[in-house]
Amino acid sequence: MIDLRSDTVTQPSDMMREAMCCAPVGDDVYGEDPTVNRMQEIAAALLGKTAALYVPSGIMANQLSIRAQTQPGDEVIIESSAHIVLYEHGAAAALAGAQLHGITGDRGILEPEQVEAAIQPKDPYHPRTSLICLENTHNSGGGSIYPLAKIERTRSIAQAHGIAMHLDGARLFNAVVATGIPAAEYARHFDTVSFCLSKGLGAPVGSLIVTNDGPIIEQLRRSRRMYGGGMRQAGILAAAGIYALERNIPRLKEDHDNARRLAELLNKVATVSVDVNHVETNIVIFDVVGSSRSASEIVDALRKHGVLLNAVGKTTFRAVTHLGVDAQEIEQAGQILFQVLS
Repeated sequence: MIDLRSDTVTQPSDMMREAMCCAPVGDDVYGEDPTVNRMQEIAAALLGKTAALYVPSGIMANQLSIRAQTQPGDEVIIESSAHIVLYEHGAAAALAGAQLHGITGDRGILEPEQVEAAIQPKDPYHPRTSLICLENTHNSGGGSIYPLAKIERTRSIAQAHGIAMHLDGARLFNAVVATGIPAAEYARHFDTVSFCLSKGLGAPVGSLIVTNDGPIIEQLRRSRRMYGGGMRQAGILAAAGIYALERNIPRLKEDHDNARRLAELLNKVATVSVDVNHVETNIVIFDVVGSSRSASEIVDALRKHGVLLNAVGKTTFRAVTHLGVDAQEIEQAGQILFQVLS
C-alpha cells in the first residue's frame, strides 16, 4: 500500500527506535526528565527562543498557545481555512473562551491589510482582538509557504496595536527547507510557535511550543497539566524527537521533490485539474472533474489498487508525501492514479 493520506503515518526508523530504547528518563511533570529537557533546549535554540514545552499533539500546542495569550471573550484573527478553524473541534471556544475571526486568504495566505482591517475597535461594544494566528506551511492551502515579507508586515501591525502573534508551524521545517530561511528567522516574529515532530520529521508522537522565558511559558506549563498533557517518563518519546531534529530536517527536500513529481504525473490525467506550480512543499491538492463517481468511491477505487489518499471536498483530493514513500513508489502511484482516474 502506498500511503499518501498524510505525513502523520510515518514510522520511526530502526535507529530512532534504538535511541528511544536507550533514553535516560525521569518525571517530566517535575521537570526531571533529562531527555525531554534536552529536546526542549534544542528546539528553543533552533528557533531562537529561550524556552520550549513538549506536548502530546499539535492541537494541544495550538490550543495552549491560544489559552496563554487570550482571555474569555477575546477574538483571534485567523485565516478561515486554517487547521485551528477546520480541524480542532472548536477547541478555542470550548477551552479558552476565545472566538475566531476567520478571513479568507489566497491559499491560506492573508494580506497584512486584511489583518489590520479585521482588528476590532477598542470600545465598549466589540470583543478585544488579542491574538493573530498564522499557519506555515498552510495545510489547506496545499502546503503553501507563508512569505516572510507578509509575516514581517503583519508583525508590525500587531505590535502597533499591542496584539500577540502565534504561528501554527506544524510543518514549519518544510518551509525552512524549501526556502532556505532559518527557522529562527520565521519564529522571531511570533510570541509563540508550535511545530510537529510526528509529521515529516518522522517521530511517533508529540509537538513543541517555543517561546521565551516569562509569564507565557509558565502559563503554558500550567495549562498543559490542566488539559491533561502532563507526561511522566516522556524521555522515551523525546528521544525520537531529538533524533528527528538532528537528522531528519534536510531530507524533507526528498518529500518536496516527490510531491512535485506526483503533481506532474497527475497533470497528465485528462480528468485531473492540478496546478503544478502550487506544489511548494509536500502536499498536492487536485480536483477530479467530470467523474460520475463520488469522492468516496474514487478513494475506495484507489485503495483497491494500492494507493491511499484523502478526499477533502466533493471533487478535491489531497496527497501528502513523506519519508515512508520513495521516488519509485511515487512513479507507481502515478501509474495507478492514471489508470483509476482516466
